[in-house]
Amino acid sequence: MTKKNYTSPYLAGVVLGLVLLASYVIAGRGLGASGAMMKAVVVVEKAVSQEHVDSNSYLAQYGGGDTNPLNDWLVFEILGVVAGAVISGLIGGRMKKETNRGPRITDRQRWIFAVIGGALFGFGARLARGCTSGVALSGGATLALGSWVTMIAIFAGAYGLAYFTRKLWI
Repeated sequence: MTKKNYTSPYLAGVVLGLVLLASYVIAGRGLGASGAMMKAVVVVEKAVSQEHVDSNSYLAQYGGGDTNPLNDWLVFEILGVVAGAVISGLIGGRMKKETNRGPRITDRQRWIFAVIGGALFGFGARLARGCTSGVALSGGATLALGSWVTMIAIFAGAYGLAYFTRKLWI
């Protein structure tokens, strides 16, 4: 299979905007990812201790009582994202196992840093009650001031941290 070029970022941006618009029209809310992960966590917690989920007001809103946490459109959104990524990788000839890293670290170190970074970002997303896709796309599209401030802070923080981690990549 030959490797194909990527889609134009301008076209992809327009399509993403149309998908966001469709999610507001069809589902009545914007896009996001961390909510689906939270629902998956609640499924595991319910399997271990239903009483814990029912007694915790935060967890109960996601799956208390007879509520199935996976009965939410966000879960299907994330499944669609994963399926779309696999299909795109197969069609584009880019489906392969690799670890992208700089010359100064090992694959193992790269995975450790990736897991730590992902865990911290996921924790922050739950503290903020949403992830960057929910904040930037959905909140930004509604011109919510808090969304714009949050995105500026995320980018400023990333650029600030990049100074300290740049030697991992160059």
